[in-house]
Amino acid sequence: MSRKQPRTPRVVAELGRPETPEETAARKAAASRRHRENQTFSNLVVAVVACLAVVLVMVLVVLRPDVSPREPIDVAAAAAAAQPTVDEALIAPDLPEGWASNAAEIRTGGDDVTTWYAGYVTPGEQFLSFTQALDANPTWLASAIEEAPQTGEREIGGLTWREHDQRDAEDPGNLAYVLTTEAGASTVVIAGTADDAEIQTFAEAVSAELAAGE
Repeated sequence: MSRKQPRTPRVVAELGRPETPEETAARKAAASRRHRENQTFSNLVVAVVACLAVVLVMVLVVLRPDVSPREPIDVAAAAAAAQPTVDEALIAPDLPEGWASNAAEIRTGGDDVTTWYAGYVTPGEQFLSFTQALDANPTWLASAIEEAPQTGEREIGGLTWREHDQRDAEDPGNLAYVLTTEAGASTVVIAGTADDAEIQTFAEAVSAELAAGE
């Protein structure tokens, strides 16, 4: 029976000679370490992708907001419901098609002044509102319009309205244009971001309601 020939050590090109047992062990240990590191990185990538997938599902399905448009508020009906709580006639302007109210409510501020408020989205997708304050005082009015300076006067529907035009100001918000007047026990503020034509239409409708209530 022939004897098994001893294995000739492999010559490593980088060394130009066979590896020593220590070098062989070090090489295998390094290869094993690289393998583990690659597995760890791959697992991390898989975990990140899984987390992102869960977040995407939550955003698209679980947390998707209800985008259904809100039903417009019937300001006249809201005024009729609130009327028994106050002595002054509450206004509900008659506006053409295309105007939609998104708020109508009785409010009482820290100054104990009761107000009747309604906000509208105009046909031009701008904002206008009226606030009817009952038995208000100059301090309330100054606060309500944030002390906007008067820039003129306008006669609308038989009433004199003080004009506070801040449309050229840096950031006037919903007080970009303001009209104020008094009728009986009511102090009325019209405010918003609409153009001149829509402001005129709105102010005429409010003035007609005020005149009818006198």
